[in-house]
Amino acid sequence: MERLDKIVAVATGESRKIARGMILRGRITVDGVRIVDIGFKADAGSSVIALDGNNITYKKYIYVMINKPEGVLSASEDKSRETVVDLVKRHFNRDGLFPVGRLDKNTTGLLIVTDDGDFGHKVISPKSYIEKEYIVGLDKPISNEDILKLEAGVTLVDGTVLRPAQVNVLENRQNISVVITEGKYHEIKRMLGTVGIGVETLKRVRIGKLMLDPSLLTGECREMSDEELSLVVK
Repeated sequence: MERLDKIVAVATGESRKIARGMILRGRITVDGVRIVDIGFKADAGSSVIALDGNNITYKKYIYVMINKPEGVLSASEDKSRETVVDLVKRHFNRDGLFPVGRLDKNTTGLLIVTDDGDFGHKVISPKSYIEKEYIVGLDKPISNEDILKLEAGVTLVDGTVLRPAQVNVLENRQNISVVITEGKYHEIKRMLGTVGIGVETLKRVRIGKLMLDPSLLTGECREMSDEELSLVVK
């Protein structure tokens, strides 16, 4: 059961204040009954809720794919800097949104923003072994010996042991694809640092089997389909 004003706000994209006004003016019906109590609760999954006689659709959770730009924080809110949730809220009026995992401030690419905590936990949990693929621009060429070390698993200077990575050379040895299943703090940068290589650019292009939509320009976002969600977690 959810508060009716929340259901109406989410379904219409309006604020809770405006939604409460709709209810008080008798514009909302639940299963054909006009409701004027702003504290009324309804089951949006089994009840027919209408605004001015037109049925409205309420989604308990929302899942948004964003092509994260450089310089934007992977956070729900920040007092002085723009976040990925700020970008998403320009298009989706939802409370409780958060990024699933984090990309560093200067890392770009695929990020999911949602309000489904269980989904988010499954995606970021190391126990799920969900692959994340990055395209990495290096400050110098990587050798076959370096690749073998990374694919065997490395230990960081602080003693943190990283799982083996998958590394593939792309156009040249200063552009590689790296696949990891953990997502530790600055993992790829620190991993490459163990073989003396710095990272110049970093872009995530895949989570699980879900690829970044090539039609999404930097900073753009869109709602994900059920099929796409199944590519992330089963």
